Amino acid sequence: MKLPTTIYAVSSGLGRAGIAVVRLSGPSARLVLFSLVSVFPKPRLASLRKLVSDGELIDEALVLWFPGPASVTGEDLAEFHVHGSPAVLSRLFLAFSQFEDVVPAVAGEFTRRAFDNGRLDLVEVEGLADLLAADSEGQRKLAIRQFAGESSGLVESWRDRVIEALALSEAAIDFSEEDADIAAVGEIVTSRAMALVQELQGVLDQSVAGISVRHGLRVVFAGAPNVGKSSLFNWLLDREAAIVSAQAGTTRDVVASGASLGGLPLLLADTAGLRDDTHDEIEKMGMLRSLSEIGDADVLIWVRAPGIDETVGPARTPDLIVHNKSDLGEPRLIHVRNDSTIIVSVKTGEGLDRLRSAIQLVIAERYAGAENAILVRGRHRESVEKSIRHLNNFLEGTKKSAELRAEDLRWAARELAAITGRVDVEDLLGKIFSEFCIGK
Repeated sequence: MKLPTTIYAVSSGLGRAGIAVVRLSGPSARLVLFSLVSVFPKPRLASLRKLVSDGELIDEALVLWFPGPASVTGEDLAEFHVHGSPAVLSRLFLAFSQFEDVVPAVAGEFTRRAFDNGRLDLVEVEGLADLLAADSEGQRKLAIRQFAGESSGLVESWRDRVIEALALSEAAIDFSEEDADIAAVGEIVTSRAMALVQELQGVLDQSVAGISVRHGLRVVFAGAPNVGKSSLFNWLLDREAAIVSAQAGTTRDVVASGASLGGLPLLLADTAGLRDDTHDEIEKMGMLRSLSEIGDADVLIWVRAPGIDETVGPARTPDLIVHNKSDLGEPRLIHVRNDSTIIVSVKTGEGLDRLRSAIQLVIAERYAGAENAILVRGRHRESVEKSIRHLNNFLEGTKKSAELRAEDLRWAARELAAITGRVDVEDLLGKIFSEFCIGK
């Protein structure tokens, strides 16, 4: 059988740096490392070594040796902490290329080998991908729980409970004619299945917040033209991301930008003003996109201003109503003041602290329980939904044969196993690992 290739890549990011970390993993890692250093390093001990190839000094570097399977990939793995210039890396890679089976890694290949060798399960792999992509504290906290195996442990405990119920059910089938207490076994299995369905449903309900943390809540500013949406958008971003002008209809398209508020990820969107008296085709196209954004918004902030009539109202109930430009006069709809209505002026700063606090409160409510979410991806939800469906089929199928009811439990366990990657995940792997950078 042909041995797998040995792969290498920069794991610390591309470009010039003080130090670059190069990983080399596979069956030839020991031979390559031995060819470059005069004294082989002890396992898992950082050692300063001169790297020499063809009698030429490449660099002086820290070298680490991790013999498999006790490495991140489950294979023999060497790390070279070299000076991070392109010239040093190029010469080191030239030395690697002298070995026939040593090749550059493709995106995600190190992590794929960790998965194939049982060092990471699929949820931990996804957690690592999310950790590498995390932009906010909320995303980091959620990702580290996945990567550290906390979520996997809970999923496996659910699967174990289904398997225990299945074992009892199959024992009841095998010994139904010999044991008078077999009915009691059926009651135990039913009770356990019902308890698990309730637990899974609670986790499923909580997953909406977890998925929102991964992607960031979409916060949309909408309203009539020239009410100051772009000014509020720029204020919340703390930079000039959208063009601000006194001319109505300046914003013709959706301007979106990522942000973090209170450690939680957001995607802010500034939209074209809505009115029904324009003949400008481009402005009409922009308004259609605005309506689409309003429909997709997790948080809708509807903006009004003195002296500007609304000819198009919000298509759904706003989460917050902002009366902007208070420096120009009191809003006419003074009677709508309540906890979701805030009077502000971007020009003078009036009410902006209260608006920020109100936005944070709405976001915190949307994210309630997110840090404890177990299911953070659509495929996790889908597997749990299917598992609940099979468990309910078991509970409702009292008129079916015992064998068919046991099959419902078997499928419930199979769906839970798919979350961590025990079964039926080959079609997912290419997509998941392609999300990683080359050095991962």
